[in-house]
Amino acid sequence: MTDIHHQGGMGGGMGTHGQFGGGMGSHQYQQHTSQRAHAAVKAATAATAGGSLLVLSGLTLAGTVIALTVATPLLVIFSPVLVPAAITVFLLATGFLTSGGFGVAAVTVLSWIYRYATGGHPPGADSLDQARDKLGYKAREMKGRAEHATGMGQHQGGGIGMGHHRTDM
Repeated sequence: MTDIHHQGGMGGGMGTHGQFGGGMGSHQYQQHTSQRAHAAVKAATAATAGGSLLVLSGLTLAGTVIALTVATPLLVIFSPVLVPAAITVFLLATGFLTSGGFGVAAVTVLSWIYRYATGGHPPGADSLDQARDKLGYKAREMKGRAEHATGMGQHQGGGIGMGHHRTDM
């Protein structure tokens, strides 16, 4: 790399009159040869790695086929035991994992409720407070509308209420 700076850069060099000389300079030829050699090494490395992986893949396939050939009679002989056992193990594992998940969820919810009830500020408490305020506002608004509607109906002699009250409550 330092040769580039000492030999006047890449190319044929400058002539005595400031014109580029024709042909390929020795440095440019070396660099071109170096790039070709680097590409050849990369290709050889890739071919070696790819070939090795292909051989390993073939060996794995052969081993799998041999193991399946040996294991098939055993699986056929023991299938009346193995299939129900596998189903049972699957159901047990699924049940335990589900139970554990629900347990973790319950502990998390109870912890959140405890922090909220004791005055802590768990994540989501602001949203809960905002929803509670909206529900309270709507409940008061509906109560006011109902009182207004029943009060208006009694005074006008028609509409909702009409002065009929149940006394058997």
